Amino acid sequence: MKIAIAQLNPTIGDLAGNAQQILAAAQTAADQGARLLLTPELSLCGYPPRDLLMRPGFIQAMATTLAQLAQDLPSQLATLVGTVVDHPKAALEGGKPLFNSSALLLDGQVQQIFHKRLLPTYDVFDEDRYFESGQEANRLQLDGINIGVTICEDLWNDEEFWGKRSYAVNPISDLAQLGVDFTVNLSASPFTVNKQRLREAMLRHEAIRYSQPVIYANQVGSNDDLIFDGCSVTFNRQGELISRAQAFQPDLVFVEFDRTTHDLVASQPNPIAALPSHEDAEIWTALVLGVRDYARKCGFSKAVIGLSGGIDSALVAAIAAAALGRENVLGVLMPSPYSSDHSVNDALQLADNLGIQTQTLAIGELMQSYDHTLEAMFAGTEFGIAEENIQSRIRGNLLMAIANKFGYLLLSTGNKSEMAVGYCTLYGDMNGGLAVIADVPKTRVYSICHWLNAQADQPDNSTQLPPLTATEVIPSNVITKAPSAELKPGQVDQDSLPPYEVLDDILVRLIQNQQTPDQIVAAGHDPAIVNKVVRLVVRAEFKRRQAPPVLKVTDRAFGVGWRMPIAHQWLPKTSQPPVSVAVGS
Repeated sequence: MKIAIAQLNPTIGDLAGNAQQILAAAQTAADQGARLLLTPELSLCGYPPRDLLMRPGFIQAMATTLAQLAQDLPSQLATLVGTVVDHPKAALEGGKPLFNSSALLLDGQVQQIFHKRLLPTYDVFDEDRYFESGQEANRLQLDGINIGVTICEDLWNDEEFWGKRSYAVNPISDLAQLGVDFTVNLSASPFTVNKQRLREAMLRHEAIRYSQPVIYANQVGSNDDLIFDGCSVTFNRQGELISRAQAFQPDLVFVEFDRTTHDLVASQPNPIAALPSHEDAEIWTALVLGVRDYARKCGFSKAVIGLSGGIDSALVAAIAAAALGRENVLGVLMPSPYSSDHSVNDALQLADNLGIQTQTLAIGELMQSYDHTLEAMFAGTEFGIAEENIQSRIRGNLLMAIANKFGYLLLSTGNKSEMAVGYCTLYGDMNGGLAVIADVPKTRVYSICHWLNAQADQPDNSTQLPPLTATEVIPSNVITKAPSAELKPGQVDQDSLPPYEVLDDILVRLIQNQQTPDQIVAAGHDPAIVNKVVRLVVRAEFKRRQAPPVLKVTDRAFGVGWRMPIAHQWLPKTSQPPVSVAVGS
């Protein structure tokens, strides 16, 4: 039996467009002699559909589209399509009104429906809000071959691999007891750094443990804040990797089930696509895809960015140029009397390297107008955070005006370190439709920029570098100079924050690893600095709640999976006395 894996990039809610993607893949698969086609989880509606699932018309339209797709598909190609179906007994017996399901389409009909059994409710997942859990092990028989059917989380509950169970049942174990010949998994597993290596280790373990081949079909593309890396894979019963689809792009790959050996074998030359060779390459490619898909799926073709001459806006501009094309990116320089000549020159050099257009809008006169308007009210006070933030808000207003006037997508340029501790201005540099690098720590921003410049001399199509007009992407002076918001004379970030190497290590321990302040101190950090950082993180919650969507690349991002209260009184601290910290807005 020849099996095709369609690694698709659906748009949430575009039922007709998503069905057309499935149909196109099916026609190619049928032409190549495939008998079974796999598509990702919820491939018909896109994942995650979130509260669209609460609209009855959406569910009915999905059912209509599914029935039509069954008729349009090649009649002899069995196709598993991710969809949502009603739970007919919910009103009488209780339970959620819907199932997250996979439909087997064959001979013009919906032949079988399989329900997802394990519903994740952690991090970005909230499936128990909508779905009822399936209660039965799912399998289908095709040409005398017994095939286990699972959906995403159904794979992620092997107590031997994880050291514990998160759910009462293990669908893979249940299918092994039923003696299926192999198991397929329709997935929409979001990207985080190094996650594919974890997935493959888990799948290899399960294939070996149950002596059961497994085929994993993952979604690709970006929907809102979530990026999906694809990398659909197949393992034989010995745990050997048989095939891997491309990372971060749609693909269609084939494998075969050998009835003699009861195992899966490769069905095409060079069946194992390479993974990105470096974490920086992986994050870069993910962010390029995230910006490209967010713009395309939201109806934008052009982007505008405030260019400060700093490293964060430089990286975002490079990502935008790679994602949208340099002709579709506008960089706006907004120098103030505090802006250094080298920052303006660095911004212009970056734009020249990338080949993007620029506009310069000096804000000195606007600052004077604000000073004049507020003069009486601010009389007798000292220059401080309020005046500094006016500059940022002037810039934010100008960028929003340009975005509104010309229909551009404004890309926010703040990094994760700044977002964590509130070193950003609400309604100023936080303005935007998408926060591109707000899940990328400052130290990683530097690392990616060094990596980008190292790639410039040896272009590689897999890295999706922007077209360059120079031998470097990021001007070297942008990387080597001390970071500064330049909101007052001689200002540098370290006037207010610990060195980024120190700050980022504390933040990773606190946010991602959930360490206590005392554990962070035990790792070698100064108690006063730890207390200060913890307080800043807690106090900045109101800003993060009002930030643009954040492209997620780590296990703990400031997005839909981050659900901290704003008004609360829990402030973890070390055994040292707390530090009093002034926090601006």
